[in-house]
Amino acid sequence: MTLLGERRGTDPHSTLGRGADRSNVDAPNDDQSERRSAESSTALPAALVAISHGTNSADGQTAIAALVNAVASARPDLGVTGGFVDVQQPDVAASLGAVRPDSAAVVVPLLLSAGYHVHVDLQRETRAHTRETTVSRALGPDDRLLDVLEHRLRAAGFDNRAPGQEIVLAAAGSSDERAVLDCRTVGARLEQRLGIRVTVGFLSAATPRLSCAVTRARLRSEHVAVSTYLMAPGFFFDLTRAQSVGAELVTAPLLVPGEAAPAPLVELVVDRYLEAKEHAGLF
Repeated sequence: MTLLGERRGTDPHSTLGRGADRSNVDAPNDDQSERRSAESSTALPAALVAISHGTNSADGQTAIAALVNAVASARPDLGVTGGFVDVQQPDVAASLGAVRPDSAAVVVPLLLSAGYHVHVDLQRETRAHTRETTVSRALGPDDRLLDVLEHRLRAAGFDNRAPGQEIVLAAAGSSDERAVLDCRTVGARLEQRLGIRVTVGFLSAATPRLSCAVTRARLRSEHVAVSTYLMAPGFFFDLTRAQSVGAELVTAPLLVPGEAAPAPLVELVVDRYLEAKEHAGLF
């Protein structure tokens, strides 16, 4: 399995790459040093392959494409390309195949938590490909996601100075406890930032379900807002609105079609790439 910091195709217990000459490890000659230096200075940087879940929603597709385009504009040197783990094309294999032949790749999941897709699907897909590839962490948890969540709340009219407020963070949910913990961590950080109670409600797989979380919050608090912790419009956002009966407002997802991708998200995607590239020892 290709994990963050492990360079695929290299023995993780060795500091030597494939084809290294062990007899010369301790004393490389000048020619070797110069050649390696030249290779490092002329090699193309690893490509950034941004992989999202995929959706049938035209609005969701537009919003995700805007994020990938914004990342490409911010870092045109990285050969940024997009792909999908499900629903849409190109899939992961095709996306990696489209990368420049002489370039390694860093797959950045455009996913908010590290569940099955990050730990299983993407690891399997990258392991099966001949290209030297590593997979970064999921986007969350990260304080830059809180920046966007807070912005969406303010845009919807939320004011944390008003008494009797409570927020329910609407998350997709996962059968992977690590992903569930990621979402709860974001909820706890949002509560700390805003100074009011934040609970988490899930749309699938995990509990409490969003509808139950909203009902309980309504019994405790005078005003309830649902903060949508989803990347973009689609099936789960439709479900969020349907299960938010009793809430006074429901925010938009992190990405909204027709709007520029939020700068904190663009920065976060690039930082996940740089982190993974450094750990894997890629150019």
